[in-house]
Amino acid sequence: MRGTLGKMTTELQETIQYNLPLGDASIALNPYIGQAIKLSFTGNIRCVNCSRSIKKSFNQGFCYPCFTRLAQCDMCIMKPETCHYEAGTCREPEWAAQFCLQPHYVYLANSSGVKVGITRHTQIPTRWIDQGAVQALPILKVASRLISGLAEVAIAEHVSDKTSWQRMLKNLQEPVDLMAKRDELLALCAEPLAAIRTKFGEHAIEYLDDAEVVDIQYPVTHYPAKVKSFNFDKTAEVAGVLQGIKGQYLLLDTGVINIRKFTGYEVDFAGV
Repeated sequence: MRGTLGKMTTELQETIQYNLPLGDASIALNPYIGQAIKLSFTGNIRCVNCSRSIKKSFNQGFCYPCFTRLAQCDMCIMKPETCHYEAGTCREPEWAAQFCLQPHYVYLANSSGVKVGITRHTQIPTRWIDQGAVQALPILKVASRLISGLAEVAIAEHVSDKTSWQRMLKNLQEPVDLMAKRDELLALCAEPLAAIRTKFGEHAIEYLDDAEVVDIQYPVTHYPAKVKSFNFDKTAEVAGVLQGIKGQYLLLDTGVINIRKFTGYEVDFAGV
């Protein structure tokens, strides 16, 4: 089957169910675990926004003109505390109104260890699964992406805001009492969080005291002891026995590949 790769879609069940978008088709991947598969890059790449043919993609699938034009490619997406809309410099205010000026959640996740993160209300639990978290707990509901970024920065003074993807793929994280960690962090951050509410109003931050921890199980039969990463820009053919899927990674007995990184790449997919 040939088509353009998309980010794997997921469904939270007892074990995460993965599907691989390939052009207009979608391949259920869980049945392939334990079997040999092959992905062959054809050399063709298309921008995920405008569909033009390109030789190099930027920011996981965009052509350079779209990368420089679209608000969703701005640095403030990675660092929302630097919000361009708030500064009056947003390149697409209408897009920002739809995606950034909406409720967001600040959460704790256990992926390669405890981290703090943010996501739109529509991306729970997708965001946690994409990061390979085995536990997750929403701790704050906030009024906008900017406010989520400010809260994240405050909490990140005391806990990581990044995932070590190699550690995550090796499954080295230990179980954590996320509720106890939440209480500890919110106590440490009481002053900066209160300052945010003072600036933006009482409605700006809602404390989610009744939220429950979500446990996430991935379809993996074997985790790699050493992580070897495939890159379609260097190796056009990726093949091996599919031993599992975690985050946006396929775990093969020959190495791993981050499907999201190659969004827009045209590949042939085959069971071998």
